[in-house]
Amino acid sequence: MDSLSIVIPAFNEERRLPESLDRILDWLKQARPAFSEVLVVDDGSLDSTAAVVEEYAKTHPSVRLLRYAGNRGKGYAVRHGMLEARGTWILCTDADLSTPIGEVAKLYAAAAEQGVAVAIGSRAVDRSLVEVHQPALREYSGRFFNILMRAVTGLRFRDTQCGFKLFRADAAKQIFPLQKQDGFSFDVEDLVIAGKLGLEAVEVAVKWRNVEGTKVKLSQGLKSFADLFRIRADHRR
Repeated sequence: MDSLSIVIPAFNEERRLPESLDRILDWLKQARPAFSEVLVVDDGSLDSTAAVVEEYAKTHPSVRLLRYAGNRGKGYAVRHGMLEARGTWILCTDADLSTPIGEVAKLYAAAAEQGVAVAIGSRAVDRSLVEVHQPALREYSGRFFNILMRAVTGLRFRDTQCGFKLFRADAAKQIFPLQKQDGFSFDVEDLVIAGKLGLEAVEVAVKWRNVEGTKVKLSQGLKSFADLFRIRADHRR
């Protein structure tokens, strides 16, 4: 891997970020890409998220804090980070590292082997890799979301909502300016856009463990179902 940018959307993550940043920086020391950066996108946090990142940046020049006014949503934060990233490959990962950072090697290997621009982590390709499951209601809601997503959008992926995705930079710079969804359905939209642009994606089984402290409210989850129809309507045009 020539160079890697890691984008972390963060909303009120002062407690989880220190351990996650330590793990990421330790892994980067071992992986030693030609260039690396860690972009933490503060999505209007009300706690000390920004201060935590700024403290790391003092001793780790590869760590950058990105900020803007207000809480705009995870999709907005990811888009902002992707468009600021400078690496030849850009990984989006959740602040809790529910997928271990080392799993990016699987995504990169799959993308290189198949010659594709996008590789997405998946909990559904091999469920034996899920070390700690979500509560049953959330897990089965996610499976139902995937069934509906496939029916509405025509995408064939088994898990679009795992927050661990790798984009070749040239692909990211084409996809993310076209993204309209700022909420949690942005993952689906980005894959729809990639397909419309002729950019192929591969789905890769990754390790995953549920980490308590989800930021997804019930109302946001329900909105994601409705967003599927908005995405279909937008991109049919």
